[in-house]
Amino acid sequence: MPENAESPDSNRAAVLARAAEGGRITPEEALDLYRHAPLHALGAAADAARRRRYAGIEHIATYIIERNINYTNVCVTACKFCAFYAAPKDTAKGWTRDLDDILRRCAETVELGGTQIMFQGGHHPDYGVEYYEEHFSAIKKAFPQLVIHSLGASEVDHMARISGVTPEEAIRRIHAAGLDSFAGAGAELLPARPRKVIAPLKESGERWLEIMETAHRLGVESTSTMLMGTGETNAERIEHLRMIRDVQDRTGGFRAFIPYTYQPENNHLKGRTQATLFEYLRIIAVARLFLDNVAHIQGSWLTTGKEAGQLSLHYGADDLGSVMLEENVVSSAGARHRSNRLELLHLIRAAGRVPAQRATTYEHLVVHDDPANDPTDDHVVSHLSSTAIEGGTAHPELKLVDAG
Repeated sequence: MPENAESPDSNRAAVLARAAEGGRITPEEALDLYRHAPLHALGAAADAARRRRYAGIEHIATYIIERNINYTNVCVTACKFCAFYAAPKDTAKGWTRDLDDILRRCAETVELGGTQIMFQGGHHPDYGVEYYEEHFSAIKKAFPQLVIHSLGASEVDHMARISGVTPEEAIRRIHAAGLDSFAGAGAELLPARPRKVIAPLKESGERWLEIMETAHRLGVESTSTMLMGTGETNAERIEHLRMIRDVQDRTGGFRAFIPYTYQPENNHLKGRTQATLFEYLRIIAVARLFLDNVAHIQGSWLTTGKEAGQLSLHYGADDLGSVMLEENVVSSAGARHRSNRLELLHLIRAAGRVPAQRATTYEHLVVHDDPANDPTDDHVVSHLSSTAIEGGTAHPELKLVDAG
């Protein structure tokens, strides 16, 4: 090395310092940081970037109370990582919830303090735009206070094809019917090689982003996600971030980025997750530094564990996700982590932050700034287990877990 040349370590320190101050870093710099930056230095820079963005409220970490409502498990895409779906001809395994069942679940969500539902399911071969219009209209009519933060670009692509309309028309119609915003569903991995391996029947990553960009242009915001640990390379993980950042530069419509880890049980991909705790924390930190145009980074305790979720708050995350009243998709693939509101409040406090319940759009609804005022009889739970399948419809058994 020439006498006056800077060392790789000093170069990385300079990149970290620039990113911590809000400066933009390149994909090449992000990949180098992801591969080589010391973990504590990477986390410190990401935390500094978070505190800088949220100066004045940097002591707060948020959560939301929501319910995932899975309307069907019948799906034509047969993604290799999914343990939830049933093939259309598998009448023994496949089911669909009727509208009355869905509305009952919405009522329970309101009763338990939930503010948001995520309406998610399979790509049913018969469900076009009309199906979602009917269901969203009924939910909004009965429960106008619930935010419908649901579906994603993959479902839009599918429903538009079934109904013979453009994705733009499909988005306009379901938005008018009651959809408030899109979840990041179906992003998985956006680069072509890993996406073709794990979800060969889904639309391309470019198509997924194109549909999200259309939604943003129509005033329908969304979140963005990434599935880690299915065999993708480090470079492909950073390329996924680059693809999201490029769209965000044009639209500003992604509210948050949420990475989560592959769960290897009961699916065709099997194996084991290839994303370690440290890789997960590194992607949280790099995302905070690289996605300088995305406001919120969410830690995912559901797939990584509560301790990992708590650690993410020291690596750039400002949100710890949700107290889930129901979740069946990643649970089917082996996710075993459960939490309730009191436990989530404790995790946030133990990380040195003040918990705040948020809305879908991240406004603070309740700031728990005094532990003495925390709820003491909390029946907000992480999971309502589905039990028997009868006559093609799932009949869940409501199981409340007492936080006490």
